[in-house]
Amino acid sequence: MALNPFFLQGSKNEQRLIQDLINEQLKIYGIDVIYIPRKFVRKQTIIKEVQSSKFNDNFSIEAYVNNYDGYTGQGDLLTKFGMSLKDELSLIISKERFEDFISTFLDESDTEIEVSSRPREGDLVYFPLGQRLFEVKFVEHEVNFYQLGKLYVYELKCELFEYEDEVIDTTIDEIDTQIEDQGYITTLQLFGSGQTATATADLSVGYIKEIFLNNDGYNYTSPPTIVFDNAPFNGTTATAVAITTSSGGAKSVYSLLLTNAGAGYTVAPKIAISGGGGVGASATCSIETNLQGVYRINITNHGSGYATPPLVTIGGTVGVGKTATAVSVVGSGQTISSIRIVNAGFGYTVPPSVTIANPPLLVGVGTYIFNEEITGSTSGTKARVKSWDKDTKTLKVSFVDNLAAKGFYAGEVLVGSSSGATYAISSYNNWDQYDKYSENIEIEAASDSIIDFSESNPFGVF
Repeated sequence: MALNPFFLQGSKNEQRLIQDLINEQLKIYGIDVIYIPRKFVRKQTIIKEVQSSKFNDNFSIEAYVNNYDGYTGQGDLLTKFGMSLKDELSLIISKERFEDFISTFLDESDTEIEVSSRPREGDLVYFPLGQRLFEVKFVEHEVNFYQLGKLYVYELKCELFEYEDEVIDTTIDEIDTQIEDQGYITTLQLFGSGQTATATADLSVGYIKEIFLNNDGYNYTSPPTIVFDNAPFNGTTATAVAITTSSGGAKSVYSLLLTNAGAGYTVAPKIAISGGGGVGASATCSIETNLQGVYRINITNHGSGYATPPLVTIGGTVGVGKTATAVSVVGSGQTISSIRIVNAGFGYTVPPSVTIANPPLLVGVGTYIFNEEITGSTSGTKARVKSWDKDTKTLKVSFVDNLAAKGFYAGEVLVGSSSGATYAISSYNNWDQYDKYSENIEIEAASDSIIDFSESNPFGVF
């Protein structure tokens, strides 16, 4: 049987009256909370798992606290990992107010960002009375149940928010600073200025022109010592260093580099390779007795701001000869500690010029801003700024992109997207040193006293 046609069962005017009364009650008995919608920045393409999200909008709205005797939920739990807070909160907000003053202003211009026209699970609510962030876990939209044929409120069932490297940048310090020390935080040591190193070259005759590695040996645990036969009277005995490499868990000699090519040799000297824990490496060399070549490179200014060895270029005219080549070594304090000769060249009549490339950055500028995105100029790795100490040039970051694949490179320039700050990386520690439950260093130190990791197989031979 049809409804009685003489009764309206809820007119628009009646519905409007109820909505106005609810809005008025919320303004009288409610409190102002900050509603922070969640934006999905990137999803995993197969199962649509959210890989990253951000919270960079904030809206003030009145809400009625439905809890009359405090937070609900499991409360504070003591676990083996510390305190676990499981507080819950139920809030009631006006459906009309949300649609008119929040949904309307949500930015949907970016196709990679999804928003919603109603409160959605995953959004955040800042509860000012407790100064806490809550995450919306469920939105009940059917209370009270269709009074006069319409719905008027949303009930938000919330749990205390657990931070997991989301980007929170609401511009409200009271909210943003709550996550300043949370999440996976890594440390970048930067340097603010650099100075180009300089060097000169000396020429001689009867020097070692090039070293040939005949056998790379095996089982070296450290670089072996290189000794040449003494040079003739009034000559200079050559010196060199060994560079080792590791392949399949076994270390061998990769190359021999001259630190001094010597002078006065009339026959090629013998080369003795000893020490380093390994055996089998051997080498021979060629000498030049007629034409001049570079036998020594003198560093006149060690420079500063070098995180990685810079390119060394040796100029000058050699006629029908060969240009010398060399490589640099970076020591402590980001300075050039030595320059090693790969090939001494020949055919020089005057000492050649030695040019050392500039450090990555001669002058660092600017101040990094909390929560801004920074990008490594070489690796392309991105991260979010947690804190920046300009005095010590220490930058703490989180939400590091491409961390497992490559991370940041020492020596690359780091640019802030908002501040424009530019500094070069001296060193990068990808461990979270600030997690109070992380004991990686303690575990490693304890294991070093039990297991000898210098062995190719510390667990025995099978």
